Amino acid sequence: MTNPRKRPAFSQKSAAVTALLLAVFSGVNGCKKAAPPADSDKPTVGVQVIHPTIGPIAEDILADATLSPFAQAAIQSKVTAPVKMFYVQRGTRVKAGALLATLESRDLAAAALDSKGSYTAAQGTYTTATKQLMPQEFTQARLDLDQARATLDLDQNILKARTQLFEQGAIPGRDVDIARSTALQAQAAYQIAKQKLDQIDTTGRQASLQTAEGQLASAKGKYLGAEAQLAYTELRSPIAGVVTDRPLFAGETAPAGTAVVTVMDTSVLLAKLHLSQSQAQQLAVGAPASLTIPGIDEPIEAKVSLISPALDPGSTTVEVWLRVDNHDGRLKSGSSAHAIIKGRTVPGALQVPVEAIQRSTESGGKVIIVVAADGTAHRKNITIGVQTAESAQVLSGLTSADTVITGGGYGIDEGTRVKIEAATDKPDASDKE
Repeated sequence: MTNPRKRPAFSQKSAAVTALLLAVFSGVNGCKKAAPPADSDKPTVGVQVIHPTIGPIAEDILADATLSPFAQAAIQSKVTAPVKMFYVQRGTRVKAGALLATLESRDLAAAALDSKGSYTAAQGTYTTATKQLMPQEFTQARLDLDQARATLDLDQNILKARTQLFEQGAIPGRDVDIARSTALQAQAAYQIAKQKLDQIDTTGRQASLQTAEGQLASAKGKYLGAEAQLAYTELRSPIAGVVTDRPLFAGETAPAGTAVVTVMDTSVLLAKLHLSQSQAQQLAVGAPASLTIPGIDEPIEAKVSLISPALDPGSTTVEVWLRVDNHDGRLKSGSSAHAIIKGRTVPGALQVPVEAIQRSTESGGKVIIVVAADGTAHRKNITIGVQTAESAQVLSGLTSADTVITGGGYGIDEGTRVKIEAATDKPDASDKE
């Protein structure tokens, strides 16, 4: 049997253990329920600020461009003939009118000589036709007219004399009638001779001259054509520049219409680019620009030299040319470049640095963070106008009296207390040393 007096001792021990466990759990639960910190205990964020400035701002228009020569000439052969001799190589600098190459021309020279002989003969024929005052037919007609006039004068005098004798009764009337009939015949012969002379003078002689002129013009045209064909065998440069291509060698045949030598004027290059219609409307000829070219550290100055008056039908963009000086020859035609063109200028614009502008996660617009009078940060929705790589124009949502956060404000919450720090207070490499 169990001793009943030992049960109270076991109960007292269990109660003590239970009390100890309750005390431990009670302490753990008390550690989990910490009191929230007061508003005065919130952290203060250090920021850099600036006041918006007012002044002129010019928009930067960015585009990719390709460098092209200011002038280029692909000298083609207009006749099919072998190349007789080249006088230039790639890289040779030439002047306008310089002889670049000659083609075989003996057959063309012979044809030109033959045409020259025909032309000379035609000149002689024309001279004979124009300077011969009395051609044979014209001379005969003139003599016939003179003889008819003399016969007419004689018959008229005989008629006059017989008329006087008839009036005096010295001769019969039949003699007067015969004389009158003879005079009328002489008058008719005179008229016929005169018409024949006029016809020869106005028609035959003129036709003869026209025939001579036509023969001369035809011979001259053939001669000039032969001379032109012969001149095509000498290939000369129409511009001053550098030889950039010469695909053939001496002795090879140059087909008609094929470029034999290419000359480029690279003393001035054109950076050709395409812009949207709205961007092109902001430009003017002479506007400054700069080019960034791979392999060249410093930007290259340029100017707008041409704004196309029409849209490109394929891309509906406007082609713009930038003129670049290249007298030192360091720029190469065909190189790619990145262009920055100064567009329209807005005077008296309210400006802030671009690093102060953030994108709104809610509306997708532009926001800026300002410091209120109580030292807290607040967001403002703004509208941006002209923008450059450094500054942006604010059209609405900001005043020049606002204090704008430019550094340290990214990601801070609305109403966060901030502390204004100078930009020079940021640690740099010298401070770390």
